[in-house]
Amino acid sequence: MAKYKLEYIWLDGYTPVPNLRGKTQIKEYASFPKLEELPNWGFDGSSTQQAEGKSSDCVLKPVAVYPDTTRKNGVLVMCEVMLPDGVTPHPTNHRATILDDAGTWFGFEQEYFLYQDGRPLGFPEEGFPAPQGPYYTGVGFKNVGDVARQIVEEHLDLCLDAGINHEGINAEVAKGQWEFQIFGKGSKKAADDVWVARYILNRLCEKYCVDVEYHCKPIKGDWNGSGMHANFSTEYMRSVGGKDYFEGLMAAFQKHMDEHIAVYGPDNHLRLTGLHETQSIDKFTYGLADRGASIRIPHSFINSGYKGYLEDRRPNSQGDPYQIASRILKTVSTVPTP
Repeated sequence: MAKYKLEYIWLDGYTPVPNLRGKTQIKEYASFPKLEELPNWGFDGSSTQQAEGKSSDCVLKPVAVYPDTTRKNGVLVMCEVMLPDGVTPHPTNHRATILDDAGTWFGFEQEYFLYQDGRPLGFPEEGFPAPQGPYYTGVGFKNVGDVARQIVEEHLDLCLDAGINHEGINAEVAKGQWEFQIFGKGSKKAADDVWVARYILNRLCEKYCVDVEYHCKPIKGDWNGSGMHANFSTEYMRSVGGKDYFEGLMAAFQKHMDEHIAVYGPDNHLRLTGLHETQSIDKFTYGLADRGASIRIPHSFINSGYKGYLEDRRPNSQGDPYQIASRILKTVSTVPTP
């Protein structure tokens, strides 16, 4: 039997953006624990804006488990927050609202800035660096610096070690801005992986004295904001599809535009301006390979007879992937299939 360090991770009750929380429990197992072997655990919800002090107990229910190679016998345990009965989801538990289906696939493109001393890495103490242009997929110290690349590469390795389906990384359009991509079969699986990848990145940056800035528009002016584009498909979209179904889907997305924007991340009006590869927040459009549309249609989708995946470019970098996936699936479910 070995002692394993179980890091229970959850989302707190802060709004409009929940914070990641974590605490460690030590338990003995003969080998790396399976999900069904992990017990529920309690925490003080009055310290996380999830309960009152006079009745503060909340319950952590493990929903996903990952190896943590930064610790000897380390385990990352993603949890849902439950009420004291251990059965009823807490009102802040948005994962429980997802109408999950293993045939639903999501790919999230998480953009973010790395900050130190109150400014993005690579920004001078006063003023701004050279304008955007060479930074996207850039190479070389003047474009991406040194410690940023080191953080991003180490984060990639840690995610792969954890079994997260991390599909790629790149430097983004603004200096100090980066992106990683997560793909999952099953919407809960994809969203779990995004949250755990965020947790790993936040914790990694502690040793570099660097902060991760997820705000969608931390630098005002002619600098790209940060998004979390959501690529999605269902079994029906991939295997049947068709132009009529696609047009019905787009009509449903337009009808529910406000409900989508409400859960696509705070301050999105600062990012969705119609500039910097975005559509205005008060408009809904779709277009072939159009990065300025609300929904980008890949050429492969049209070439395959309106089958495949679509990209919703409106979610921003602070968005909760649980809420984003839940809203997309709710809208998709309103469209009848022939």
